[in-house]
Amino acid sequence: MANCDECGADENMPYQCKRCGHTFCADHRLPENHDCPGLDDWNDPDGVFDSGFDDSVETSGGASTTQGVLNKLRSVGGPLGYFRGNAAYTLLGLMWITFLLQQLVGVFLGPRAYVSLFTLSTTNPEYLWTWLTSIFSHGGLYHLAANSIVLFFFGPLVERYTGSKKFVALFLAAGALAGLGHVGISLIMGETSRVLGASGAVFAIMGVLTVLKPDLKVLLFFVIPLPLYILTFGFALISVLFFINPGAAGSAGMGDVAHFAHLVGLVIGLWYGRQLKGEVQVPNQLQFGGGPGGPGGPGGPGGPGRGRF
Repeated sequence: MANCDECGADENMPYQCKRCGHTFCADHRLPENHDCPGLDDWNDPDGVFDSGFDDSVETSGGASTTQGVLNKLRSVGGPLGYFRGNAAYTLLGLMWITFLLQQLVGVFLGPRAYVSLFTLSTTNPEYLWTWLTSIFSHGGLYHLAANSIVLFFFGPLVERYTGSKKFVALFLAAGALAGLGHVGISLIMGETSRVLGASGAVFAIMGVLTVLKPDLKVLLFFVIPLPLYILTFGFALISVLFFINPGAAGSAGMGDVAHFAHLVGLVIGLWYGRQLKGEVQVPNQLQFGGGPGGPGGPGGPGGPGRGRF
């Protein structure tokens, strides 16, 4: 027996969609009944419906051959086929790969290279690559784990209804704007700071889901049941208070967290969630666990002027 990923109903004989890999009941087994990502590929010869006809005979030259290779790569059985509907897990994997690279760079190239490659800072905001690398970088294993938990549980739900491309765009845009927002407010206040972490993007994901399903039941730490909106705005309130009162943040061990970045990401997510409102359906219960300090990660290692978010 399994639960339908669309409506949550128990199903003795579940159906698995070959395109997105999810499990559905009889009512939602067809691609159009569960908003399958494969619906975007009606014209793909190797997409949802494969006629078996090689359209390369209609054209000549290398263009058709190249397109045929690309179609094979992106087809269900192709090496790129996995990434359709799995962008959240792909981004999660990139976060852990980046964390490993951080350790290697720190050991073999030193702290200066580490900062230049992985942190967005008030000193060098013109390092454009750090606008993205800082999203996937983290200040410690616990920081990374907290953001990973939120992305693992909430990311696929949001991705299912935005589509993989829009989900990646949301993640990257919210993460970059959150980091730039933190750096910008630091410059305005005459402070020096460095920032890294995916919490701006994670807060955006939570914001989207909070708008779409505010009463979604979340088991905090796998034990405490809470509506999602309470969890989201509880974290937001903490970020507001700690941003206004850095001394209190320091006393709580969260003085090195980029609280303003959390708020920027959340605002972006709430705005985007409003654009999707009324177009999607999500489950009624979800189990979620994270470490103290929420998706922004707890306080911990990190020198003065360095923000983790």
